[in-house]
Amino acid sequence: MIEAVFIMGGLGVVVGIGLAAASKIFYVYVDPQILAVEDVLPGANCGGCGYPGCSANAEAIVAGKSAPNSCVAAGIETAEAIAAIMGVAIEATEPDIAKPGCYFGTQDADTRFIYKGLSDCRAASLLSGGMKTCTIGCLGLGSCALACPFGAITMGPDNLPKVDAEKCTGCGTCERVCPKHIITLSSVTRRILKEYLDDECTTPCQRACPAGIDIREYIHQIQLGDYSRAVQVIKERNPFPTVIGRICPRPCEDSCRRNYVDDPVAINFLKRFAADYERDSGKRVLPYKAPDTDRRIAVVGGGVQGLSTAFFSVRLGHDTTVFEASSETGGLLRSAIASERLSAQVLDWDIDGITEMGVKIETGKSLGKDFTISSLLNQGFEAVFLATGGWDSRLIRLGGNEIEELFPGAYLQIDLIKSDSERHNKISCGKKVVIAGGGKTGLEAAKICWDLGSENIVVLFRENREDLSKDALALLEELEQENAVIPVFNAGVNRVFGQDSQMEQLEYIDINTKQTTIIPARNLFMAAGRFPEMIFTKTLTEEDQEDESSYAVTSGPVQWTGVLPYKKPEFKEEAGIFAQGDALTDFGAAIKAIGAGRRAAASIHKIMYGIPLDLEENVLTPESDIQDVDHVDYVASKARNIMPISNAKELAETGILEKGYTEQMAIAEANRCLQCGLICYEKSPHMLIEAKKCAA
Repeated sequence: MIEAVFIMGGLGVVVGIGLAAASKIFYVYVDPQILAVEDVLPGANCGGCGYPGCSANAEAIVAGKSAPNSCVAAGIETAEAIAAIMGVAIEATEPDIAKPGCYFGTQDADTRFIYKGLSDCRAASLLSGGMKTCTIGCLGLGSCALACPFGAITMGPDNLPKVDAEKCTGCGTCERVCPKHIITLSSVTRRILKEYLDDECTTPCQRACPAGIDIREYIHQIQLGDYSRAVQVIKERNPFPTVIGRICPRPCEDSCRRNYVDDPVAINFLKRFAADYERDSGKRVLPYKAPDTDRRIAVVGGGVQGLSTAFFSVRLGHDTTVFEASSETGGLLRSAIASERLSAQVLDWDIDGITEMGVKIETGKSLGKDFTISSLLNQGFEAVFLATGGWDSRLIRLGGNEIEELFPGAYLQIDLIKSDSERHNKISCGKKVVIAGGGKTGLEAAKICWDLGSENIVVLFRENREDLSKDALALLEELEQENAVIPVFNAGVNRVFGQDSQMEQLEYIDINTKQTTIIPARNLFMAAGRFPEMIFTKTLTEEDQEDESSYAVTSGPVQWTGVLPYKKPEFKEEAGIFAQGDALTDFGAAIKAIGAGRRAAASIHKIMYGIPLDLEENVLTPESDIQDVDHVDYVASKARNIMPISNAKELAETGILEKGYTEQMAIAEANRCLQCGLICYEKSPHMLIEAKKCAA
């Protein structure tokens, strides 16, 4: 008996030691924060968050991959409890919803493939891309509908997915199972931040539009007679539809596929028709906007770009105020375009629409006189954006030859040179100066600073030394012999840093290697006809970033940082101010300024939320390799509707040169649209019948 006790006791000890060792070897640490979040979640395991169960979602929330309010089965109390565990605040956001992005179903496909029993889109995509010549088009087998956990997606009679907005939770399951990225999540914020990718179905006119307007869709709405919806589609990317309908240079029409048959669709005249319908009705059509974020943004400059930036920022949910130095907003649109082409009443109508979206405007407020960047940041604005325009805008704004210092220590080279030539010397150069570009002119500015007592002058050239002109090289060598300048080649200004009313440092970037260097600087002189569009924010420590009161109204000194918005996609590899593609004077067309305004609003939003400004690798550019067509078949020729023009008497009476389309003309012109996709387009029915007869 005693032996048995000892044996059992010994086995117990051995097993205990083994279990203890195993617990050390196979121990799996579980983050207590994950456990705390999982305890708060309802345990529904419905998959609506986009993860396979609440445990997986809890891990994603703690890892920062999922939001505290990502659970669709719980309410705001659960989101707030999770936010408290995570030490973050909850902001209201608009819901995501699945959005299909293909226009022609399988029955309309030019080329079909036999599936041989396959019933899943992912498998079918391996067979020569599915049933279409188009490598992006919907495969039509409904994997998204089968995968949707809430039954929000069905396949329509055209073999394309249809989304029930009331049932869709925005979980993203459909997006993950679609091998062609045809169905994706959409929201106001996503649409404003979006840059088109080369694996998406885009139309040639849409790709050519500097603002990226969904031209196909608004023309389709005109075909249907829903003119208000057409205006809403236009305003997704263009807050000035009535103005642009009159003055746009229409690059979209150069890319219209009807050019292969006869004349392009009158895209811009149709935009004007829809916008005029809204104006004549007196009922404002406003696009959707995200919930308020309680974040404040200041935009300096009430021209097209500044107002566009404010418009898109308000739609992103931010409280936005525009500060304009003159008595009226509109910039060059108000002063540089003949009234018979663009009347003040038309301009005011579109600007009123921007204010009705929630944008606040303060006129007669000049940067440097009535307020400064640091004073705005002290007033609780989280970001300040400069959109003051070029020299031509300044002449209208200020009249005479006043010198502007829009952000501390920053001037245009032409102001320094002119001031010195007239012996005004109104600009006092600091001891440490940076000259950005300008070739020989930039070196002349550097020489002036040297004569005025500057001791450390860095000249940044975007080109190589051997690319300088003979005169510039001679002057550079002369200044180098005097130890007056330090030249840096292949470089551009990337960021500026300062405190209150003084610039302290500047960061330049090597254009080739993308390496950055920070140097001390009190002045920056720029070789351009305009100040760069820059975004200024408070320079916050890690402790400040966790303290929401850091953005509140304060009175102490402000450390600030100035950064650039991201570049246009086709120039995404460019770096620094005034790179290729950047505006050196005012924009060549208002529609380009609108596109720049949306990118600025997107950049501000990303900076405030800590989202990188880098664009995706496959962002769509004019150089992207995408499918396209070089001819169209079975499309009947149909004459373009000519814009009616006022005669001399009518012009004298109305002051309007182009009368605009009638409803009948607009519908007829809209019906000329081929409703293109990437390579697909609508064909004329009677032409198809004749083609079939010929084939028979």
